[in-house]
Amino acid sequence: MPHSSPPPSPGRMPRRLVLGGLAAAPAALGSTLSGSAASAAPAASQAAPPRLAMEEFRLPGPEDGVSVYLRNKRPAGTERFAPDRILLYVHGATYPASTAFDLPLAGLSMMDYLAGQGFDVYLVDLPGYGLSGRPAAMGRPAADGQPFMRTGDAAAVVGQAVDFIRRRRGVDRIDLMGWSWGTSTMGLYTSTHNDTVNRLVLYAPQWLSRTPSLLGTSGPLGAYRSVSRDSARERWLKGVPADKQADLIPPGWFEQWADATFATDAAGAAQTPPVLRAPNGVVADSQEYWQAGKPLYDPGEIRVPTLVIHAEWDADLPSYQAQEYFARLTRTPYKRFVELGEGTHTVMMEKNRMQFFREVAAFLTEADPQALN
Repeated sequence: MPHSSPPPSPGRMPRRLVLGGLAAAPAALGSTLSGSAASAAPAASQAAPPRLAMEEFRLPGPEDGVSVYLRNKRPAGTERFAPDRILLYVHGATYPASTAFDLPLAGLSMMDYLAGQGFDVYLVDLPGYGLSGRPAAMGRPAADGQPFMRTGDAAAVVGQAVDFIRRRRGVDRIDLMGWSWGTSTMGLYTSTHNDTVNRLVLYAPQWLSRTPSLLGTSGPLGAYRSVSRDSARERWLKGVPADKQADLIPPGWFEQWADATFATDAAGAAQTPPVLRAPNGVVADSQEYWQAGKPLYDPGEIRVPTLVIHAEWDADLPSYQAQEYFARLTRTPYKRFVELGEGTHTVMMEKNRMQFFREVAAFLTEADPQALN
């Protein structure tokens, strides 16, 4: 029987929370955690951190009974934001936004960090991922369906979320951030909607590939693929020097991420062993475009300030892809490339994550990036 979310109910869900300090909501919809960022992140200011408000929304999805999950965090009591203080984040090919961008590792997620800096922050889980609905194809054997949620489909969902946020806040433009395949989603959207984007952050951008994909899928594709916890950990650490692997991920962080992430797929979690299922549209696009040497879109059509940020041990989308992508950003008012040491494709959830957080925040908050003195 197909597994799908309840019928879509556009607008606000019956849930609004105020979180103490820089606390994060857990990935599941059931409970909340609160705690001080000062104890979780020693480098943070010792001043009392701001309280954060969280709201959740469901937007209509691509088919009946399938809704799109949108989460918002912001400083409590603030409802008006400048366009350059509103950010929307989208995830990559396999794992949702809600259990990565807003995973409270040591009590603090990246979403919390940016909201604590005064941002109105949103994340979206695409259909088939995380807390969004599962299309009917995911209720049948994978081989019985065709790949779905391709990059163009993902960009359309992002456009829907952008329009919702712009209407909600009464602004023309917002900031966008994408991770991995999410950079293709955000890049494609921006290339055709520059007028709705303020600044763009591309975390580990996807570009033409010279090496096989680490998604582990080749040959004929079904509607979705399944990933185990062991394969997720192996992929995470691929390319990391053996003597650096032990302390790259702080104790308990992988388990916290995996528990939250795999719990979002009830049907996959019921299998033995448990798996996480992910739509194969991204793999179909990879085979048709990136692995075949054909760009899916033209980065030269992006005309907004852009940050490309990457980590040196990223084996999923290696440094050469980020470098070559950066060179093709030929029409941005300004652009920046940051390469972080001792990090992987998942540096956002590793020991050096605060370097990543600060680089992104610095780009988004820079007042006069082209000043002469």
